[in-house]
Amino acid sequence: MNKIRVRIADWHKDNAEIRRIRDSVFIAEQSVPPELEWDADDIDAVHFLALEGDYPVGTARLLPDGQIGRVSVLKDWRGLKVGDALMSAVISEAQNRDLKQQMLSAQVQAIPFYERLGFRIVSEEFLEAGIPHVDMVRDSRA
Repeated sequence: MNKIRVRIADWHKDNAEIRRIRDSVFIAEQSVPPELEWDADDIDAVHFLALEGDYPVGTARLLPDGQIGRVSVLKDWRGLKVGDALMSAVISEAQNRDLKQQMLSAQVQAIPFYERLGFRIVSEEFLEAGIPHVDMVRDSRA
């Protein structure tokens, strides 16, 4: 396996790859309705692609207010630190943009992953697209 690298994606040029990953993870695997997956926030977001060689295997987005979302890794690449690489790039970009706090809505099963990255739970459990979630925040180190 090649080393995973993460780059900032161009929403227009990389749209097909971003859609392929998110469609596979959220719509096909998790049964999220397409109308909930695709929203107007994508236009203003900073998008990220995790690649093995030249093949995109994961994606995430960062909104201007520090909200991280749509973190997704293709099934065959899970457990291989792709999510860590993606989140490291997103957090680094948030800090470069002087966003003092990063926020996300985490699927309950992913809480330990995000806690390991410095996020803490700040809400009760709730359903989003029929999947249990909690809101989490991470404060940037000074």
